[in-house]
Amino acid sequence: MKKIINTEKAPKAIGPYSQAIEINGTLYISGQVPIKPETGKIPEGISAQTEQVMKNIEAILTEAGYTFNDVVKSTCLLDNMDNFKAMNDIYAKYYSTNPPARVAFGVVKLPLGVMVEIETIAIK
Repeated sequence: MKKIINTEKAPKAIGPYSQAIEINGTLYISGQVPIKPETGKIPEGISAQTEQVMKNIEAILTEAGYTFNDVVKSTCLLDNMDNFKAMNDIYAKYYSTNPPARVAFGVVKLPLGVMVEIETIAIK
């Protein structure tokens, strides 16, 4: 049975989608952008934005009863591939051992003019 996951500790959806869906022991987290849920503000710079995205993912994982250890796949979207190293440095802090499979794409533009968006799949 499909379960909608929602937490106030991550930004509200900015469109017709759920923060996450859990079904059959798999958690699908929608692409997270670097909005601070307490203020609605977006931090400046790729490192600060990536950090906020990872905090938002962590809040959703926690709400659903998962951890970063349960993550099996990430999709990283960057508005500029020149920011890959800086994004990767922050991302690596959250997956210091046994990191998930991942792909990173450079895209023309991301919602709200952010620099990074990350989608996540976790399995129990």
